Amino acid sequence: MTSSIVPIASLLLSAFFMLLGYGLSGYLIPLRAVQEGWSTFEISMIATGYAIAFTAGCLVVPRLVLRVGHVRVFAVLAALMSISILMHALIVHPAAWILFRGMTGFSIAGGYMVMESWLNERVTNETRGTVFSVYMVTSMIAVMLGQFMVPLGDPLTASLFMVCAIVFALALMPTGLSNAQSPQPLTQASVNILALYRKSPAAVVGATLAGAISGAWNNLAPVFAQLNGLSTATGATMLAVAMIGGALFQFPLGRMSDRIDRRYVMALAGVIGVAACLLNLLVGTSNIYLFLFFVLLLGSVMYPIYSLVVAHANDYAQADEFVSTASGLLIVYGVGTMVGPPVSGVLMDSFGTQALFSVIGVAFAAYGGYAYFRSFRRPQASEEERVDFQAIPLSRAQTPQTYELDPRVEQGDEQQSPAQ
Repeated sequence: MTSSIVPIASLLLSAFFMLLGYGLSGYLIPLRAVQEGWSTFEISMIATGYAIAFTAGCLVVPRLVLRVGHVRVFAVLAALMSISILMHALIVHPAAWILFRGMTGFSIAGGYMVMESWLNERVTNETRGTVFSVYMVTSMIAVMLGQFMVPLGDPLTASLFMVCAIVFALALMPTGLSNAQSPQPLTQASVNILALYRKSPAAVVGATLAGAISGAWNNLAPVFAQLNGLSTATGATMLAVAMIGGALFQFPLGRMSDRIDRRYVMALAGVIGVAACLLNLLVGTSNIYLFLFFVLLLGSVMYPIYSLVVAHANDYAQADEFVSTASGLLIVYGVGTMVGPPVSGVLMDSFGTQALFSVIGVAFAAYGGYAYFRSFRRPQASEEERVDFQAIPLSRAQTPQTYELDPRVEQGDEQQSPAQ
């Protein structure tokens, strides 16, 4: 394992710093917005600005790389990450923060794509699984550490924003000093959504709902915690517990989906998600330990549901279509992350903070219900067509380059025959 990791250590270190900044900024910004007295809808629109720009970055950055190269693009994007975070501290206004958060989303998407394409160039089919697993663990640890940095400072001052800018700048150094050869051109996300829907309706609908759930939780859970009087440290613990739940149950749910119709597992995940939301609605934060347990239960299905969608879609795709299929779902997922926060924000302003769990619960019901409905409309894929489940990094949105790293790329290559 060590021999597989040492050659890419500098790239993993860059990824670690970027995800550290991602975790810190993702918790800090909604926290500061609440303390400024902004409405939940205004905060949700800041999140939507990030989601729109992140998805746009997946489409635009590959073209920029073709023009000027990986190193220059990554240097510019790292500078843009630091500038955007500092601008949050300089101009404190909801409209300005929508723009600044969009700058962050665009630059982070591009930064991920460059780093992951570099990683993909350095792995072989024999080491792909190991590298992907290490990258997943690095991602989760970095994001959680970033979230737990917030209680160390005061969100109402500029200090945490300055620290975040420094962390983003540090991400440039290991990659900038790496002697690794520049990778091949970046994979561009496919946007033929209609063809993807015809091939796998459950996957397209499921990806949209998974994005709505993820967008609502990741951006408004800190708001929920703050408005319900939880300390900053407890709020960070809440976010971490959800991720830990996802890490613990990704593989059990995935392995179950390898043995039975994946849509049954998607339906089960929907039932568990609805139950967890109902329990949180009933109990609230009055018993913090019980609340965190129900958050763990929610996270156990909230993070794996997108991995299930990708696996299901690829069961009906050709062996060489894995990356294009996953990239198309990425755009659909991005649309969901744009919709989830404002819908939740409006309802939280109108009916109280518990509406967050109502929105997520309804989305889980639709996710599981539609998957179960589709199981009656189409038989499951044959054993020869089915691909192995592979967990996807829990802590953030993905890019097309994330799927280039996925071990299923290797499996798809092996399934190609000369006749094809």
